[in-house]
Amino acid sequence: MKLLLVEDDPSMVQALRLALERRGFEVDCCTDGVEALHRLRHQAPDLALLDLTIPRLDGLQVLHKARSEGITVPIILLTARGAVGDRVQGLNAGADDYLAKPFDLDELEARIRAQLRRRHGDAQGERLACGPLAMDRESGAFYLGDVPLELTPREQALLKALIAKPGQAVAKEKLFRLVFPMEEHIQFEAIEVVAYRLRKKLAGAGVSLVTLRGLGYLLRVDPEGA
Repeated sequence: MKLLLVEDDPSMVQALRLALERRGFEVDCCTDGVEALHRLRHQAPDLALLDLTIPRLDGLQVLHKARSEGITVPIILLTARGAVGDRVQGLNAGADDYLAKPFDLDELEARIRAQLRRRHGDAQGERLACGPLAMDRESGAFYLGDVPLELTPREQALLKALIAKPGQAVAKEKLFRLVFPMEEHIQFEAIEVVAYRLRKKLAGAGVSLVTLRGLGYLLRVDPEGA
């Protein structure tokens, strides 16, 4: 499981990274809120450990922005602030859990694994999501927020393959087979037409279909202000 550790104290970063890696986690680190938000958008971890007192954007600002963009990565706040008011403020901002420094490493690991179990359960639940875009697993219907998205069967097939792996490239050849099964008379370039029409329907919605030349397509949450 990949964790994102957002902490600007070098000694804390070194100690936590070593301890968590020994417990079987892959740990990526950054030291400020702007970089943390960028990684949550584009390199989504399984879970983030977020300190409140970090430079450029503080932890609460990162939390507010991430949740307003539909980023659902579980976030545990790690902070020296132990007051009830700070804890409530963090949870109201969208944190999944809160642990005040100094904390016991066994307790931290237990809380991380509890959130990952919950995340795994959600992944097997009723919806897949990428930012504001969601797909109901049972019906196959897509929604932008609470509004149904009108799609052709081919657009639906393409989007279903992409939302299963948000932020990851899916090869054009694989998508062609999924969108045009057993249709040998269809030219390969037809997949580009379906992608073009789907991209127009998603324009301005906060989520984009991106073309990666030589690789295929991916679905991603738009950067702020895009």
